[in-house]
Amino acid sequence: MTTRGLGLGPLGRRFLLAFILVAVSSVAVLTGAALVGVDRGVQVSQQADRERVVAAAAAAAADAYRSGGGWEQADLGRAFAIGEATSARLAILDVNGTTLQSSADNGGNANNQGMGQGMGQGMGQGSGMGQTVVSAQIVSEGSQVGTVRMNFGAMVATQVVDVAWPWIAVAAIVALVMALGASFLVTRLLVRPIQAITGAARSFTAGDRNSRATGPGPGELGELAVAFNGMADAVVRSDRDRRNLTADVAHELRTPLAALQAGLEELRDGLVQPTPEGLAGLHDQSLRLGRVVADLAELSAVETAGLSLHLASVDLAQVARNECALREPQLRAAELTLTLEPGGPAFVRADADRLHQAIGNLLANAARYCRPGDSVTVTISVDHGQAVLSVADTGPGIPPEELPHIFDRLWRGRAAEQVAGSGIGLAVAREIVSSHGGTIQASSAPGEGTRITIRLPATG
Repeated sequence: MTTRGLGLGPLGRRFLLAFILVAVSSVAVLTGAALVGVDRGVQVSQQADRERVVAAAAAAAADAYRSGGGWEQADLGRAFAIGEATSARLAILDVNGTTLQSSADNGGNANNQGMGQGMGQGMGQGSGMGQTVVSAQIVSEGSQVGTVRMNFGAMVATQVVDVAWPWIAVAAIVALVMALGASFLVTRLLVRPIQAITGAARSFTAGDRNSRATGPGPGELGELAVAFNGMADAVVRSDRDRRNLTADVAHELRTPLAALQAGLEELRDGLVQPTPEGLAGLHDQSLRLGRVVADLAELSAVETAGLSLHLASVDLAQVARNECALREPQLRAAELTLTLEPGGPAFVRADADRLHQAIGNLLANAARYCRPGDSVTVTISVDHGQAVLSVADTGPGIPPEELPHIFDRLWRGRAAEQVAGSGIGLAVAREIVSSHGGTIQASSAPGEGTRITIRLPATG
C-alpha cells in the first residue's frame, strides 16, 4: 500500500519518510552500540576475573615459597590447582625470568624458558593468536621472588556476542516496527488537520460559505483551524453586511428618488401645476436623498480618519459640555431632559472635532429613540488611567437580540419604520473611538433605558 493510498498526501509522505529515516538510523545506532557494549563489557569482566585468579595463584605460590624456604622445596600444587580449575596454562618463573615449573611439566623443576617466553611479558598483555596472558608478581616478605604467568587461551566474548546477537536483533526489529507505527500515526495526526483545513479552504473558495475546518488538531494546528474558521466567519459576516448595506442603501435611496421622479413627471407632463407646497415636497425629498449620501460619505471618511486626525491634548469634559450645549435645543424639542453631571477634567490626546462628532451622534441617537418625558444623563470621569464618558437614557431600551448589532452600519432595529435616520450614527461613533485607541460599549434592557460608554486613554 502506497502513501498515496494511505491518504497522506505529498506533505505526509515527506513527514513519514523523515520519521522512517530517523527511526532506522536510531535503531541501527542503538543496535551497534548494544553489540559493542556487550563485547566490551564481557571483555572487561573476563579480564578482571582472570586478574583475580592470577593474583590468587601468585599468593599460593608465595605461601609455598615461604613454607619451603625457597623454590627448591616449595610445593606449588595449590597454585597449579588454581590454574587447572580455570583451564589455564600456568608457569612460575623466578626473579630472573627462568621458568621453574609449568603446566606442561607439572612435577618437578624444568628449565623451560620457551614456555615462559611463549606466554609473553607483563601483566595483562596478550600474546596474540587469540590468547590472553596475565602475569602477577610473587611477593614474599616485601620482596619479589618470582612471577606467575597464566595463559587463558582465547576470550569467550565472541561467543557471548553470538548469543546476544539474536536477542538484540529481535529487540531492534520490534523497536523498528513500533517506531514505524508511531511515525505513521504521528504523520496522520499532523497531516489530517492540514488536509481538513485545505479542503475547507477549497470549498469556501468554490462558494460554500458554510465550509469549516472540523476535527481537533494538535497544538498550533488546532489554533490554525480555529483561526481559519474565525476568518471564514468574518468573511461571511462581511459579505452579509455588504449585501445588507447595498440593500439598505438602495431602500433609502429608492423612496426619495421615486417621489422625485413621480413629482417631476407630473410637472413635465402638465398633470399638475407647480405650487409652493408641491415644490417644497420635492425639495424635502431631495434633502432626504442628500442626507443619505452625506451620511455614507461621512462614514467612509471616518473609517479613514486615522490618517487625518489632528491630535492634541483635549479635555473630554469640556468637549462634552460644549456638545451638550449645542444639542440641548434638539433634545428639548424632543421633550427630553438633558443632565450633565459635574466632574473634573479628563484630558485625552484626541481630535476635538471628531470627539464632538461622536458625542453629538450619541445625543442625537438618544433624541431619536427616546420617548417624550425621558431623560438623558452625561457623565465624565477618570478611571484607572482611562477617561470615561457615559451617555445614559431612560428610554425604551434595546432588545437583547439587537444589542450586539447597534454599532453596525445602517442598523436601526425594529423601530426602523417609526424612527427617521440612516442608522450610521453609532457606526460613525465607533469608528471615531476606535481610531483614537478607545472602546465603546452599550448596555441596555427593554424598558430600563440604554447606557453607551466611551473609554479613551487618559493623559497626564
